Amino acid sequence: MKIDVHAHYVPDGYRAALLRAGHEQPDGMPWIPEWSAVEHVAAMDRLGIATSLLSISSPGVCLGDGRTVVGLAREVNEDGRRAVMDHPGRFGLLASLPLPDVDAAVAEIAYCCDRLDVQGFVLLTNVGGTYMSDPSFGPVFTELDRRRARVLLHPTSPACWDRTSFARPRPMLEFLFDTTRTVVDLVLNGTIARHPHLELIIPHMGATLALVADRVQAFATVLAPTVDVLADLGRLHFDTAGYGGPRQLNALLALTTLEHLHYGSDFPFTPEAIAAAAVERMDQVESLVVMLRANTARLFATDS
Repeated sequence: MKIDVHAHYVPDGYRAALLRAGHEQPDGMPWIPEWSAVEHVAAMDRLGIATSLLSISSPGVCLGDGRTVVGLAREVNEDGRRAVMDHPGRFGLLASLPLPDVDAAVAEIAYCCDRLDVQGFVLLTNVGGTYMSDPSFGPVFTELDRRRARVLLHPTSPACWDRTSFARPRPMLEFLFDTTRTVVDLVLNGTIARHPHLELIIPHMGATLALVADRVQAFATVLAPTVDVLADLGRLHFDTAGYGGPRQLNALLALTTLEHLHYGSDFPFTPEAIAAAAVERMDQVESLVVMLRANTARLFATDS
């Protein structure tokens, strides 16, 4: 039975907020998936998942729908906590933060850790075109590092998506490039090195990081000579959402080790049938499934 570090929830209030803000086709996808905690647990049973760590997907909680980002972040975090409490052992919560309001985000970290007992947090690659590597978000990383937080970095549409996506859904390519862009900047500006207690999970098997790592390392000798790009990338965690094996997995394992890999379904934004096909391929290598579960249990210090 797997532990899923990359699973999403769409509570009713959040769905309504998406619709009010004109996100009925989020990131160019054809629909907002239907979701309920009961149906999610049923899908987990069919997919062989013991526990799912729920997070809000792109476009996050900064929607410009007439409500404050602070209020929506608190609402979805409370909704996630209810799902955890209503289904003991089946869910954990990676809470959302009300960025770009840095002070409110730091306060929400405290509330979520001290009152909601969350398992970690989710951060988008950019918020309204301001990337997570921007120095203005420094206090957020400082607080997450202080609390030794587990953080899923989730991609969203880049600010230039209308020129680069060719009217195709942004998760197909743009998500991968935005993930890569963000992580590279977090490494080159020293954010990763300055926060050694932050456990950062990079989705989709590291996007294109494994392919560009050596090139970035070469440029870093001039741009950031004190940064060890390969060491900083190698200590990150990676999930299998959108399972890209064997070719993408082989490339990733040239950058990091299997001990840094975790299972991710991306359900319900990845339909169950596609998630099931990925699970079937993965389950053919029983030792891999066992190792991924052990990795995640160790990272989150849970016996789930």
